[in-house]
Amino acid sequence: MINNKPTYLTVKDHSVSGEEFQLLHNVALDMLETFPQPQGEKLSEYYKSEDYISHTDAKRNLFEKVYHLVRTISLKRKLKLINSFQSKEKTLLDIGCGTGNFLEIAKNNNWNVVGVEPNEQARAIANSKTNNSVFDIQHLETLNENSFDVITLWHVLEHLPDLEMHVKLFKHLLKPNGTLVIAVPNFKSYDAQHYKNFWAAYDVPRHLWHFSKTSIEKLFHEEQLKLVKILPMKFDAYYVSLLSEKYKSGFMNPIKAFWVGWRSNLNGNRSKEFSSHIYVLKSNNN
Repeated sequence: MINNKPTYLTVKDHSVSGEEFQLLHNVALDMLETFPQPQGEKLSEYYKSEDYISHTDAKRNLFEKVYHLVRTISLKRKLKLINSFQSKEKTLLDIGCGTGNFLEIAKNNNWNVVGVEPNEQARAIANSKTNNSVFDIQHLETLNENSFDVITLWHVLEHLPDLEMHVKLFKHLLKPNGTLVIAVPNFKSYDAQHYKNFWAAYDVPRHLWHFSKTSIEKLFHEEQLKLVKILPMKFDAYYVSLLSEKYKSGFMNPIKAFWVGWRSNLNGNRSKEFSSHIYVLKSNNN
């Protein structure tokens, strides 16, 4: 026991440092917390890898080519989702926008976009696609209250320190009828249970938090943000399984990874616990 929270798993940082971290179970929220959590500049050191794929547009190998093909399909689905919201001014804030692909497709479909991305190299690429609409993380503090119809975080919430402060900030920036879209891995999924400490979506210590449906609902309920819809991200089961196979056996083993990913989605159809979920939350003060 540490900080009165039981250890759920001990997990290795497979992609950068090789260090081990504990996942502590916050029972009240049904959420896992990475321990210890690196702070400030120390945390940024764990992102210094050429393989950190959200910071690159590279297509150096088959894996990256497949990733970008799937990303193209996913971008169209994300656009369809935000277009389904009733947004007159169509103002969009994408936090942790990486190289700006989602912002680019939204901008090309008449959304007024702002992005935030802490990585300087990724931010430069994103700005080349969005007419310089992407800023460093400090820019969030300069944005006006009730500014955005839609705020999106695609696999970003798990990276953010001071979780409660950020949840309050999202509420502050959303319009009264605004929509918050959060995509995060789900540690209750079949592939997470199958791979255990080799599950790539733990990605410690870059992922500081590991969410369940219960934890998302409880966290945002505190700020009057109501969970209205949960959508599966079925491609994630295959992508995560490929990386998990690499961590477990030293190579990606695509046949076995595909089998585990397929089993995970099949199980998800029954249990509603997929490898990753998209959570749609509405501001609840109207």
